Amino acid sequence: MEKRVCRLLLGLLCAAAFTGCGQAEEAEPESIEPQRVELVVWGAEEDAELMGRVIQNFQEHYQGQADFKIAFEVQGESQCKDVLLGGLEDGADVFTFADDQLNALAAAGALDPIENADEIRSRNLSSTVEAATVNGVLYAYPLTADNGYFLYYNKRYITDEQARTLDGILEAAAAKGKLFAMDWSSAWYVYSFFGNTGLQVGLNDDGITNYCTWNQTEGSIRGIDVAQAMLRIAENPGFASRTDEEFLQGVKDGSVVAGVSGVWNAVAVNEAWGEDTGAAKLPTYSCNGSQVQMASFSGCKLIGVNAYSEYPEWAARLAEWITDEENQRLRFEMRGQGPSNMAVADSPAIMESPAIAALLEQSEYSQLQRVGGKFWDPVTEFAENMAAGNPSGQSLQEQLDEMAEAVCAR
Repeated sequence: MEKRVCRLLLGLLCAAAFTGCGQAEEAEPESIEPQRVELVVWGAEEDAELMGRVIQNFQEHYQGQADFKIAFEVQGESQCKDVLLGGLEDGADVFTFADDQLNALAAAGALDPIENADEIRSRNLSSTVEAATVNGVLYAYPLTADNGYFLYYNKRYITDEQARTLDGILEAAAAKGKLFAMDWSSAWYVYSFFGNTGLQVGLNDDGITNYCTWNQTEGSIRGIDVAQAMLRIAENPGFASRTDEEFLQGVKDGSVVAGVSGVWNAVAVNEAWGEDTGAAKLPTYSCNGSQVQMASFSGCKLIGVNAYSEYPEWAARLAEWITDEENQRLRFEMRGQGPSNMAVADSPAIMESPAIAALLEQSEYSQLQRVGGKFWDPVTEFAENMAAGNPSGQSLQEQLDEMAEAVCAR
């Protein structure tokens, strides 16, 4: 009897044990919440609508892989470096910046090398890859290939032939009581007059200080020849030194019929002038008895990933998404900006854009903007004095010497 009772108890215990094991095997696994990913993206105010769409599409594409909170904040591309280096750990995870800021950002440790560099290189124009590279290392994702300037002109007032020379443009504009506008308060544009003269400016090997021969007193074109040419242009009733914003306002109100600007104004200019919109490389200008082709600084916009981002893999994935073929095509459609992506650059829509065609034509007479910080203010001061007609009466050579000395200051 005792044996039977023991066997019964043992059987019940074994059944209970096996039942427990079965329940453990059939239990539902605990659900794992997606990783919370918070990213901040910096870009131009004009890109807010575009970036909103790009970010939304990114979140939908990767839905379920992370719990995203991605915010777009307005930050001017030209000031991005200074703001970012003011506090890297508090800066955006992903940001748009002009290529001339790359060296400083890389040197400060703000950017890590791109992991899939060969893949990114293969997709983009070589000039933009060069602009995103320091000492053979790719540090950023190319975004545009259009950070340059060229000539806009209204064909209702200025013929294609007149648009070839600044003399022709000024004569046509003045005859109709209209204006040709160019920003001489910006050294970026003023480079146009010196760039193809044999006079030089650029970075020294230290990557910080400049060399400058714009005050040169020998050669077929001297610094004083350029200064005198600028004074003659400034005296013409068909000329006005206007900022980019003032140029666009003049286009809209009808006072400006030609000017120097970039693709960022292509949509607005076309809206104002319609079928009369003309775009071409910069004209030649008269200097020391010759026609000199106006030069330009060129460059591109880049997307960087903050080396201090809390979510570096997702930040890199977003940066690559912003710069991929589909979104560069969308950028051209919404903002008229020229792509760095080769597939988009070769598309019929791009080739039919007058602004992009003009920029490509001007690229033959342009160079990457590679100057140190001491370049800007002295050149602006000199050019503004020329635009005002040299009211102080100071010797032009003295002004050129002072400008060059300040540009080269350590």
